Amino acid sequence: MLVEEELARFSSDKESVLTIGVFDGVHLGHKLLLAELLKQSKTRKMVSGVVTFRHNPERLLSHRNKLPFLTDIEERLKLLKQEGVTMVVPLSFTPELAQLSAREFIVLLQKYLKMRGLVIGEDFALGKEREGDTENLRKLSTSMNFDVIIVPPLKINGETVSSTTIRKALAAGDMVKVSELMGRPFDITGKVVTGYGRGVSLGFPTANLEVASEHVLPPDGVYAGRAYLNGNVYQSMINIGKNPTFGVNKRTIEAHLIDYHGDLYGTDLQLDVISRIREEKKFDNIDELQKQVSEDIIRGKAILDSTGVEKNG
Repeated sequence: MLVEEELARFSSDKESVLTIGVFDGVHLGHKLLLAELLKQSKTRKMVSGVVTFRHNPERLLSHRNKLPFLTDIEERLKLLKQEGVTMVVPLSFTPELAQLSAREFIVLLQKYLKMRGLVIGEDFALGKEREGDTENLRKLSTSMNFDVIIVPPLKINGETVSSTTIRKALAAGDMVKVSELMGRPFDITGKVVTGYGRGVSLGFPTANLEVASEHVLPPDGVYAGRAYLNGNVYQSMINIGKNPTFGVNKRTIEAHLIDYHGDLYGTDLQLDVISRIREEKKFDNIDELQKQVSEDIIRGKAILDSTGVEKNG
């Protein structure tokens, strides 16, 4: 069974305290859970570990081939490790894994990862048909010799911090709220590919970003942000949409790096989306578009300056 093969790669003689979940976005709610995990592992002098999934289980359970994500598996693994966790174990969520009972899955965690503690949220459940909820896990913990530590949800302004809450704020284009819930700005990473070249002719060259189709994005519009390139940070204007002025039907992500001059093709670029400036709209002519872009840059720079996003360097 694949799950055993994947767990065996992290097999250890050291006892561990684990937490389990997708951790999409690795937001502040997740970080609260991870902080408790680290606290428990330190107190017990055990290894801290996160068991996560390469794809959201809902992708299999809901029969959807593509399920939008806030962070892909590579970024999730990086962010989880940055929290100071000893080991991060990515598993493939297969039909075989979905059929395991809570007890069967815990047996595997104890066999390969020597689990002695499980840190979970109040709404957590594992096993076939989510049978392993907090109540049943507490019962299993007594007979299977492990502790269950339940962490209450984090609330900001009376609202529970969750991936769902973040997605709703993102869908509304409220990037400030997204940043507050995530504990960092929402970012998009991709490779710079050849675009239509219209930015150069307009006097505002742009980098056209190719990103995974499953990556959830803010609504179409113009945003102030920052770009990371070769150790430098550039204030940037980001356009997400179909460029209606030019009758383009394909949705694109374009970034104008302010004060940057050079060839970006083939470069991997990370964009932090800081604030929404306006919705995308169609202009009657190129002059109107150029005037609006100039105004967008002035407004965007003011926003970025006020939020501490400095210029290149």
